[in-house]
Amino acid sequence: MEIIRSHKKTALEVGSSLSLYRCAPHLEVRLDEFELYAIDRLRVLKGISDGLSRGRKPDEMENVVSELWKANMRHPDPSQMMNKDIISHFVLRLVYCRTEELRKWFLSMETTLFRYRFRFESSESQRLLMNEFQLPYKALNLAEYEGVKDKLFQVSRSMGQYSNVDTTFFKVPFEEVPELVGSRRVFLLKGNAYVAMNQAVSIVVSHFRSNLSKALVLTNRKWTSTIREQEKDRLTPIVEALSSSYLGPDYSLPNEFAAITLKDIDQLANSSFPLCMRHLFYKLREDHHLKHRGRMQLGLFLKGVGLKLDDALAFWRTEFSQKVGNDRFDKEYAYSIRHNYGKEGKRTDYTPYSCQKIISSTASVGDHHGCPYRHFSEESLRAALAQTGVGGRALDDVIDKVKHHHYQLACTMTFEAIHSTPCDTGINHPNQYFTESQKLLAPKVIILADLEIFYSRFVISSFITLFQVLTS
Repeated sequence: MEIIRSHKKTALEVGSSLSLYRCAPHLEVRLDEFELYAIDRLRVLKGISDGLSRGRKPDEMENVVSELWKANMRHPDPSQMMNKDIISHFVLRLVYCRTEELRKWFLSMETTLFRYRFRFESSESQRLLMNEFQLPYKALNLAEYEGVKDKLFQVSRSMGQYSNVDTTFFKVPFEEVPELVGSRRVFLLKGNAYVAMNQAVSIVVSHFRSNLSKALVLTNRKWTSTIREQEKDRLTPIVEALSSSYLGPDYSLPNEFAAITLKDIDQLANSSFPLCMRHLFYKLREDHHLKHRGRMQLGLFLKGVGLKLDDALAFWRTEFSQKVGNDRFDKEYAYSIRHNYGKEGKRTDYTPYSCQKIISSTASVGDHHGCPYRHFSEESLRAALAQTGVGGRALDDVIDKVKHHHYQLACTMTFEAIHSTPCDTGINHPNQYFTESQKLLAPKVIILADLEIFYSRFVISSFITLFQVLTS
């Protein structure tokens, strides 16, 4: 008699787009794809981080994750989308395994991404993914179900659900589903939680997080012991740069709103400079001097918003000469300003600093560079924000984000409070702050200019009419 063995399908075979990332793929990857795939996934993770920091509700986060994935993780060849997903995950696993802080962030964001992607899967695909985890939980049999049925109905009714018909339940140690226990969405008995199939995401996510956490520690060991040295001339520079990569527009060249002159600079500093640049600008005006890193941070920002080289030299000379004199300025400081504009040395056209670079910088006594949201005391930050016009509930909300280390979100909320408009993209670069501010303020300037023209024409017309009356 011939024995026919049934073929057990995997989630991938039924069309699942979700990987458990158990093993690194055996694929040849070009260096450009290695980096670009990782950057695309990083945009997704950072978008999730921003959504969570803003306190988005679960249904809102579901839309956020869906849109981020569609916008960034597509591939011209649909058959390569799964490869892009897996490759990008393992590249970022290398990037974020290197410190405890990086591991913690990556673990949290990847777990959140997995949670929502699991919810997008069909019921059959979810069951197969659970099987792939080889979870040691069995569905309740009929006798067990009858023994706790009334209690399960009570829990369902408390959540606004009035039927458990055809629902599969699993008996799980309560410590493995803390979010369900904490929100009272499961029945507890003798240390076990009774989890419905539609709540299974909590079980799967818990195991996904545990597996990924262990994998990150192992990856770090491999990175430290072998990979970093072996790939020092090829992958290592890419990996080490990705965790602090700026993913927004290039502000090395001025845009339509970025063309300023010396006569504009004071008014623009008051209306459109972010707090980090505003602080540097007014400290320069007050002390007539900034240390090297402060000069770099402010100088490249001014270059990015359109201050020409000649005006930049005049601006810095006016301030510094009051303290060091013109001769010393020309000998010690003018070169570095021309250097930033690519006119000296290697002729490199330097790029303005992004928020990430500014936040990660350290400031010593007497320094004024860096991010005020990170480096200022609460008292100093409140005073600085009050000077920009931020107060009341908005000020408290900004301080709350700072206390939770969401510095860029704090800057975004400052922008929103000052300009009385939402900034859904978030602030990721000081020059972005300036540009977005000018976009909002420019129409008002145009309207005022139009009014002046109208008024002038009205006055001229009135004079002509009066002249005609007098001479008729």
